[in-house]
Amino acid sequence: MTQSQSDISIQIDHLFRHEHGKLIAVLTKAFGTPNIDLAEDVVQEAMIEALNKWTYNGVPENPVGWIYKVAKYKAVNILNKEKYKRRYASEVAHHLQSEWTRESALKQIFTDKEIADDQLRMIFTCCHPILSTDSQVALTLKTLCGFSIPEIAQAFLTSESNINKRLVRARKTIKEANLPFEVPSGKELEPRLSSVLETLYLLFNEGYNSISDDNLIRLELCEEAIRLTEIIVQNPTITSSNTHALLALMLFNTARFGSRMDELNNNISLEHQDRSQWDQQLIKKGLVHLEFAAGQNEVSMYHILATISAQHCTASTYQDTDWEGILELYDLLLKLDNSPIIQLNRAIVLSKTSDPQTAITQLEQIKDEDTFQSYLPYYTSLAELYFQNNQSSEAVSLLKMALELPIGEKRKSLIYKKIEGFSKNI
Repeated sequence: MTQSQSDISIQIDHLFRHEHGKLIAVLTKAFGTPNIDLAEDVVQEAMIEALNKWTYNGVPENPVGWIYKVAKYKAVNILNKEKYKRRYASEVAHHLQSEWTRESALKQIFTDKEIADDQLRMIFTCCHPILSTDSQVALTLKTLCGFSIPEIAQAFLTSESNINKRLVRARKTIKEANLPFEVPSGKELEPRLSSVLETLYLLFNEGYNSISDDNLIRLELCEEAIRLTEIIVQNPTITSSNTHALLALMLFNTARFGSRMDELNNNISLEHQDRSQWDQQLIKKGLVHLEFAAGQNEVSMYHILATISAQHCTASTYQDTDWEGILELYDLLLKLDNSPIIQLNRAIVLSKTSDPQTAITQLEQIKDEDTFQSYLPYYTSLAELYFQNNQSSEAVSLLKMALELPIGEKRKSLIYKKIEGFSKNI
């Protein structure tokens, strides 16, 4: 491949990432939710045509407009060709099939406002509670974020076959249920929005705490979760205190990305991060959303987690962190979610306000929890506490147990380095 072809391929890939979700959303409205797969096919064909034609003719002045134009008329051709073969539940499809109303219909559905509204409808469709959590995440990544099946499989450490099955199952469920392409209203909105936020939070966490072997932190996943959450926040008819709190949490955590990895791609603990690398604009933006959320007379898991993250982001140094305040927030969080993971995080904070032995005692009491049997942070955190408590042998033993977990080579490499460091004190 020549350099120019390579550049074109990169540009199309970038375009695909940023415009894929918008086009899928618009075409799903045109074809109806039972035909999401058809919308995906049209977008894929438009991108392939761009790659083929731009390679020989060069990239047009308005590449986005070019892609949209091709996608529009591919959709119209399909509607005309298959008007008797496939049932389209969409009123838009009817107008696109008529030569008299086609142009006005195309102009209407491709306005900026309609595209934004359709993305919102697509979010609620992908995150419908009729779908399993795994299917919701896979469908969101595929349709709204433009991730390929191999990329989704890599992010979740599973096979491409499994991801493909989830997508097929999700589309079949949507088709059989004939889900409406809409944002719910009234009493249906709150539980549906809750489901959407849970999916976006899961998506963000997969990026932020990724165990994918190619990269310990998947910034792209986090950026997509933020982008989709911002779409919800920007719609005044459905946004909520929880949405603002979740967005604040995402922004605070993303602000610290630049200092979490060293030049060798090794993870840097919060204590040793260079705070001058933290993105202050994201932190300020997060504080604005947290302030809005705090003023709505509501407290949720997202509010507390965002406030904890804000405490870290606004502390001038690690030593200046308000650990007592953070411990109080974890105590409050436990009343909402008494999960082993929250207890683990609280114990780590407890070691700062008390001593490592107190935290170790707390964690030893819950060591038999099923969650921790294959949860790497439990082993590494407890090992760190043992080391701080001058129990290096116990720390090394735990890290050796961690090596038996199903983790990637990069994670293992980091653990070996810790073992080497801890062993010097035995």
